[in-house]
Amino acid sequence: MATKRISSDELASEARAAVIGEAASYGMLAGTRRPVGVRLPEGLIAAARRRSGAESLTELVEYALAKVALEDDFGPRLLAREGSISPDIDLEF
Repeated sequence: MATKRISSDELASEARAAVIGEAASYGMLAGTRRPVGVRLPEGLIAAARRRSGAESLTELVEYALAKVALEDDFGPRLLAREGSISPDIDLEF
């Protein structure tokens, strides 16, 4: 049985769809849409489009904002706990 190989474009598309789907499930994509004007370096836009597979600038910005809004904060929360567990606790099994 042959294993189907997924192209990097398909993988990027699936990842983008997952992020957008999760943002939608939290209600982040609901409501009125408003125009946003920004000036961005062409190289940054081109690299982000290649990496994400987004075709339009709107799709790219929506995806980027959703990624930031959904970003996992595990690392900072873990580091913030430093020193919160008593050194007297026996952690050996």
